[in-house]
Amino acid sequence: MAKTFSLTKHRLVFSRLFTRHRFLMLFLFLLATLIAYPYTEGHGFGYYAFRVLGGLIVALSVYVVSFGRGLAIVAIVLAIPAMVQHVLNPSLAAGFFPIANMVLSFTFDVWIVVSIFRRVFSNIRITSETIFGALCIYLLNGMSFASIYGLVNDLQPSAFFLDPAVNRHTVPDRFDLIYYSFGMMTQLGAAGVTAVSDQARSISVIEAILGQLYLAVLISRLIAAYRIKPSAANS
Repeated sequence: MAKTFSLTKHRLVFSRLFTRHRFLMLFLFLLATLIAYPYTEGHGFGYYAFRVLGGLIVALSVYVVSFGRGLAIVAIVLAIPAMVQHVLNPSLAAGFFPIANMVLSFTFDVWIVVSIFRRVFSNIRITSETIFGALCIYLLNGMSFASIYGLVNDLQPSAFFLDPAVNRHTVPDRFDLIYYSFGMMTQLGAAGVTAVSDQARSISVIEAILGQLYLAVLISRLIAAYRIKPSAANS
């Protein structure tokens, strides 16, 4: 009886910690995805483990934005194509349905980003969860734009050029596009990957602008919050 009570107590503690630090958990999973990408080539254990990790991130994203019943329902509906995209990874060459699935999966990413953004920047008091929520938005933006680049690359096979001097392959894969996406968002550039088509260049410019605007908004929001906090304390 005592053992059962202790187990129940530990479960409650874990549940509370998970609920209070949901943004931290999502950030760690997203970071783990970036770390695991180089080890998922081929069709070995790493490949399938990475697919499972992608499915867990989709499920965790739904949990993170489930602040209300309406948000939860919309997130669950949009999570279905996102789960198919991350777990099964259908080839866009197969026809209309894989392309439609990728568009719906991207819609899910946008919904998650907007929901977290509204939650994070509606709080006046800055906490560690606020910071991790902002970091989640930053990582999700980079991965979402990588999906857009992937769609452009599949529709236009010559949209990107990989310099053979620094690449071992000529066709960009998912990790190449993620590398390029974060290079554009941080304006550090992506050595060896060049946008060739007008559409790819246009999206690259948009991502670079949004990346800088996001940092400017984030910094100004944090400064404003820290200015409000002393005033509230004095009152």
